[in-house]
Amino acid sequence: MATARSPHGVNFEAHRPVVMGRNGMVCAGHPLASQAGIAMLQKGGNAVDAAIATAAALNVVEPLMSGIGGDGYLMIYWNDEDRLSVVNATGAAPGSATRERFLSKGIPMKGILSVSVPALLDGWLSAHEKYGCLSCSEVFAPAIDLAANGFPTSHVLAKAIAAEPLICEFPTSKVVFSRDGRPLRPGEILYQRDLGRTFQAIVDGGADAFYRGAIARAFVRFSEEEGGLLTEADLAQCRSRWEEPICTSYRGYTVYEAPPNSSGHVLLQELNLVEHFDLKALGCNTAESIHSMVEAKKLAFIDREAFLADPDFVDVPTEGLISKEYAKERVKLIHPDRAATSLQPGDPWQHQKGQKKSSKSSQFSTSDERKGDTTCLAVVDRWGNAVCQLQSLQSPFGSSLIAGNTGILLNNRMTYWHLEGDHPDCLQPGKRVRQTMNPVMVFKQENGKRRLILVCGTPGADTQVQTNLQVITHVLDFGMIVAEAVEAPRWRHTQNPTESTVPHTCNDELILEGRFPEEVRTGLARRGHILNIIGDWEATGSEMMIQIDPETGALFGAADPRRDGYAVGW
Repeated sequence: MATARSPHGVNFEAHRPVVMGRNGMVCAGHPLASQAGIAMLQKGGNAVDAAIATAAALNVVEPLMSGIGGDGYLMIYWNDEDRLSVVNATGAAPGSATRERFLSKGIPMKGILSVSVPALLDGWLSAHEKYGCLSCSEVFAPAIDLAANGFPTSHVLAKAIAAEPLICEFPTSKVVFSRDGRPLRPGEILYQRDLGRTFQAIVDGGADAFYRGAIARAFVRFSEEEGGLLTEADLAQCRSRWEEPICTSYRGYTVYEAPPNSSGHVLLQELNLVEHFDLKALGCNTAESIHSMVEAKKLAFIDREAFLADPDFVDVPTEGLISKEYAKERVKLIHPDRAATSLQPGDPWQHQKGQKKSSKSSQFSTSDERKGDTTCLAVVDRWGNAVCQLQSLQSPFGSSLIAGNTGILLNNRMTYWHLEGDHPDCLQPGKRVRQTMNPVMVFKQENGKRRLILVCGTPGADTQVQTNLQVITHVLDFGMIVAEAVEAPRWRHTQNPTESTVPHTCNDELILEGRFPEEVRTGLARRGHILNIIGDWEATGSEMMIQIDPETGALFGAADPRRDGYAVGW
C-alpha cells in the first residue's frame, strides 16, 4: 500500500489526517458530539464529563446507534490513582420475559416484544457521580440544545432512516424521523423536543426520574398499550455495576477488556493465539497474516458460543479462556495453509484456578450478515484520564419505537437471546444477555506504573472483536499511525451458528472489503476460505482510536471514515 496514493499516509494509506492535541481528545460517531465533549474539557471538565456529554449528544445526532433507551459499557482510567474500572450498564430481560413466552413464534426483530430493560442512563449517572466535576446541567446542555433546536440530517442518517420502514410508520417515531411519512432527507433539520424535555427531567430529578418516576411510568404505560413486557418493577430494579476489567499481555503490552457478560474475552483470546505467529514477517494484510487471524477468531468464537453468558446465572471460565497455557493448546489447531471447517470448544476449565466446571450444561446445537448498530467514543483529558465507551440500541433504531411522549427510542436487545434450553445464553427473566460490546485500553508498564498507550473501540455487533484485533495489530505489530489503522481495508468472518442476533445462523464466509488486492484474495481462497467481496469501504463498524505519545504526552486521534465519525483535539 503505497503512501503516495493517499494525502495523509506515513507508512500506509490514510485519507484523513491524524488529529493532534495536548489538552484533550474526543473521537466519536458524529462531529457535533465530539464538539460537545471538547466543550466540556475546555470548561475545565474531565474525561468522564466529556464522555457523558458526548454520549448524550450522540443520543440526539446519531439516534440509530444508541441512546438512553439502550445499554452500554464505560471503561474508565483514572491516572492519579492508576485505577482502571468498567461500568457495566447492560439491562436485564424483563421479569415476565420467559423462554416459553417466545417459543412458538420466536423473538421479533422489531416492536415492543424486542425491548429489554434499558440500563445505559444509570451507567452514565453512576460514572458522573464518582468522577464528574461539572454539574449534570452543564454536561447535558449540548444534547438538550441539539434536541430542542435541531441539527441537519447527515447523509448516513438519512440513508438509515430510509432503510427502516417502521421508523417512518409508527406514530411516535414517524413524527420525528419523517415529513408526513417521507423519510428525512440530507440537510433537513431533525428536531427531538420530547427527548430534550426528558433530558431536562433527568438533570432535575436524576436517576429516580428515569427509573422510578414520571419517565418510568410513561415507559410502562406505553409498553402496556403496545402489549409489551416492561413493568415498573423492572425499571426500579435496574442498576449498573462497577466491575474489574480482564486483561492479557501482547508483545510487551497489556490489553484490557470488559469481563463477561461482554465478549471482551474473545479479543484477548484472539491476541493470545496470534501472538504465536510472527505477523510482521507474514506481512500486513497479506493472505498469510489474515488467515492466521481469521483462524484465531474461529477458535475464540466457538468458545464464546459454548461458555459466555451472564456470570450471575452461568459459571464462565474467564481465567481459563484468556490463559496463555490454553492458547498454547488451541493454537495447534491452526493450520498455516488450510482453513478449518469444523471446530469444537476447548476445555478452559483445566486452566481455571480454584474453580471447577459448572454442573450446568454448556452444549449447543450447531444468511445474510446482520448489522448491529452501536456507537463508540473515546476521550483522553489533560490529566491523563481516559474513557472508552460503547452504547447501543442493538440494531438500527433498536425497536424503532419511541416510547410515547418521552422522545426515547427503545432498544431491541431481546434479539440477542437464545431459546434453546441447553444454551448458556438461553433467555431467563432478570438475566443479562451476552453482549458484543467491548471497550479496549492498551498499556505499557514503565517504572512500576501503567502508561496508557491506546484507547479504542468500534460498533458492529460480532464485528467488534474482529475489527479491534485488526487495528491493534496494525499499530503494535506494523507501526501504523492511528489514521492508517482505522482506514485500512478490513475483513469480517461469519461463522455458523455463532452470530449474536436471532436466528443466530449465518453463512460461513470471509467478508473482504474490495480494496484487498487480487493476490490476497487468491491466497485466502487457496487456503479454503469462502470469500464475499463487498464495497471498498462497506465493512461494518466505525473504529475510534486515541494514541498517547509516551515521550511528549501528545494525543493522536482518528475516527473511522466509514460513518460520520470525527476526532476533535484541543
